[in-house]
Amino acid sequence: SEKTAHVIKVKAGKKPKIKIVKSKARIPFGGFMARYAIDDIYHAIAQARTALVFVNTRAQAEMLFQHLWEANTQALPIALYHGSLSKEQRRKTESLMATGELRAVVCTSALELGIDWGDVDKVIQVGAPKGVSRLLQRIGRANHRLDEPSDALLVPANRFEALECQAAITAIKKGQLDGESPQPGAMDIIPQFILNCLCSYPSTPEALYKEILNATPYQGLDKDDFNKLWQFTLDGGSALNAYERYQRLTKNNDGTYSPANKRVIQRHRQNIGTIVEAGRLKVKRIRRGNQGKVIGEVEEYFAQQLVPGDTFYFAGQVLKFEAIRDMQLHAKPANAKEAKIPSYAGGQMPLSTFLADGVRDILASPSMWRNLPAQVKEWLGLQQAFSTLPSPGQLLVEQFPFRQTHYTLFYTFDGRKANQTLGMLITRRMEKMGIKPLSFSVTDYGLSISAVNRISEAQLTTLFQPDILGDELEDWMLQAPMLKRSFRQVAVVSGLTEQRYHAAQKTMKQVTFSTDLIYDTLREHDPDHILLTVARADAERELLDIKRLANLLIRYVGKTTLVNLEKVSPMAIPIVLDVRSEQIKGAGAHAMLEQANLYAEAESMLDEVRALLS
Repeated sequence: SEKTAHVIKVKAGKKPKIKIVKSKARIPFGGFMARYAIDDIYHAIAQARTALVFVNTRAQAEMLFQHLWEANTQALPIALYHGSLSKEQRRKTESLMATGELRAVVCTSALELGIDWGDVDKVIQVGAPKGVSRLLQRIGRANHRLDEPSDALLVPANRFEALECQAAITAIKKGQLDGESPQPGAMDIIPQFILNCLCSYPSTPEALYKEILNATPYQGLDKDDFNKLWQFTLDGGSALNAYERYQRLTKNNDGTYSPANKRVIQRHRQNIGTIVEAGRLKVKRIRRGNQGKVIGEVEEYFAQQLVPGDTFYFAGQVLKFEAIRDMQLHAKPANAKEAKIPSYAGGQMPLSTFLADGVRDILASPSMWRNLPAQVKEWLGLQQAFSTLPSPGQLLVEQFPFRQTHYTLFYTFDGRKANQTLGMLITRRMEKMGIKPLSFSVTDYGLSISAVNRISEAQLTTLFQPDILGDELEDWMLQAPMLKRSFRQVAVVSGLTEQRYHAAQKTMKQVTFSTDLIYDTLREHDPDHILLTVARADAERELLDIKRLANLLIRYVGKTTLVNLEKVSPMAIPIVLDVRSEQIKGAGAHAMLEQANLYAEAESMLDEVRALLS
């Protein structure tokens, strides 16, 4: 239809009240746990009728809940809620919340949508929101009535996150929202869709292609790509069509196609789905022998790191690992104060492009600093006096000696994934140019590279070019394991391999072993196989953030500002040290001492800048 669509905008209710916490404690340079503000968070909970305390990952939820319980001098009823807890525990928390028996719930995005309690009068966001729309969605859980403004407290985990929080508040006041533009549909789902249809009724490839084109994300689907995906669904393609396992379709007398046999239908129905999660093990809290209760799940790769006696936080408790039996992780309650933390694959959320632009605007406009915490304002002031601040349309690059090497800082503000990819590519090019890079570290805000030699203005211009996405990217992707990781997901969704067969659930290790073998076979005998092409595109989008990186490179071609310094600049400190207190390695006491030393070093570096300016 060519009729014009009419968009109706409903007048919003009262604007939310949003503040950044004003803590007397020192705001750290890095980390994502906001441990410095535990007393402030607890005070806000105590002042509220009922509070939702949002964090960005399940690991953060576990740790924050533990810290709040340690600070819970008033014995307030505080609960924990995230998607890896058992269904029974989640339902119990929901019931207690609905009846007003809880003062606070530490939660993830699992409570963002669909659950509204009228008694919730305060939302506390711990850590940067990473996006304006996400933050507004969370804030809306408080005072969920048209005539009352939502009340929210933002608790940045570090100094850069304070800028993110302020950028989000400014955008909300202006009524500006972010959001990703519509993306093309995933190609690996098409073979699954074809089988879904043919398990219900016979059809032809032409009819299915027309049906797929009716879906907006697939309106641009190339006919040649569809034909290759159809051929894969039919018999696996030229390298696999000799195997009976991949002969999934048969042609009927009327020219339509149907599943080859009932076994194809059965295997397909057992594996329908598009979300391939990391392998998980049920966590069973045992008391005597092997008797106990399942209290949730952890990801398989985390469990494989544990040895008997290791402790970890889960479901608000410290547990001691015993063994893995029958796809269950057996653990006993422990009294240890330090513990390893469950780590979940969903933990990396990039800074949205919209919010990154807001952070750049704040840095370039000192008049916008007035609502920032005093420590953050001083930090930015020192940066302005000692070096310079990033400005719109220019990429700030700093260079200084540190730890007997030369460090180069790129302030990109384009997210950890894009910076990680940029670091891998630039260091490869630096190696070719004889600069001799040693290592690099990344945050959402920038990239730090240490090298034996300094970078000149001319070399910087050569380094920061869009053509780095050519040869360097190709060489790296062929050598790195990321394509196999991406291929594993494509293989499961498309039906090339299975996670479930009859009543058995394959472990992620078994699935990976199978898909790695197929990947190597296709690379050798059918390098143009459509699933290899799909895996490559998915890796560039999901793992490397190539589109965002390409935009970054194009935006700053010939627009770099190189500043040579005698010391580490204030803004470089968190990126150079990569201070993340939650990366605990080895014994807890040793790790805490190591992190304390990093924080002391960061403060000492800032004192050196103050001394040089005085």
